[in-house]
Amino acid sequence: MKTVTIAGLALLVVVAFLVNASLYTVAQTQQALVVQFGEVVPPVIGTPGLHFKLPLVQNVITFDRRLLGVELPGEEVILGDQRRLIVDSFTVFRITNPLKFYQAIGPATDNIQGRLNSVVTGSLRRVLGNNKLLDLLSNDRERIMSTIRGQVNTEMKNFGVTVVDVRIRRADLPQENTQAILSRMQSERQRVAAQARAEGAEASAKIRANADRERTILLADARATADELRGQGEAAATKIYAQGFGKDPNFFSIWRTLQGYRDVFGTGAARLVLTPENDYLRYLQAPPPPPSQ
Repeated sequence: MKTVTIAGLALLVVVAFLVNASLYTVAQTQQALVVQFGEVVPPVIGTPGLHFKLPLVQNVITFDRRLLGVELPGEEVILGDQRRLIVDSFTVFRITNPLKFYQAIGPATDNIQGRLNSVVTGSLRRVLGNNKLLDLLSNDRERIMSTIRGQVNTEMKNFGVTVVDVRIRRADLPQENTQAILSRMQSERQRVAAQARAEGAEASAKIRANADRERTILLADARATADELRGQGEAAATKIYAQGFGKDPNFFSIWRTLQGYRDVFGTGAARLVLTPENDYLRYLQAPPPPPSQ
């Protein structure tokens, strides 16, 4: 009885092991190949769920069916205008033919990176070598990247891979070129600043010259006006004096003499040395005669 029980348990264990070894699961994000003695047993398993295989004879290799990305290191590229750029790129791809992928690359998905690096780098050098830096910085960038993507996709189809996108993540000038460009930009800024200062000095000189000319004209006009008014005033005064002298010459003489006294003796500090008979002091010695009737 014990022997039958042990044999039954052993058979149950063997059956359980064979059943477990015969079943495998394919996830929603996976696709699988069944390999028997190193040879792929068709078809490719793309339907998710529970599947069967021969135990101990066949094994299952799964591949991701989602979008995968590979970042490629910076590569120095010479553009069509002989400028040098350090280009970092990334590639987005999907394994669409697991059989070709397995035959060309092997079971490890990471092994595709070296192949993609070579293909993408070669396409970048070819396409960018026919374009200038301004093309890469303009709206033509999309056309350039579309050409690169098409070339890479065509080459990678032989590996069971469909390239969805290739993008340039960063494009920098080499360090020595950067320094040269910065120096050139600095020289250009200095030239522009010097030109601006020269133009400012020229404008300042013109403004100053115009101001000096206007000042000279204004002063000349003011002097001419002052001389004209002074002449008119002197003419009016002379006319008034003449009229006054014509009306009463004796009064005019007396008035002019009294004005002279005021101007000479008004400050109290003037001293004159004259003889008593001097005619200038006659109105100090005797009052002027009354006006004639």
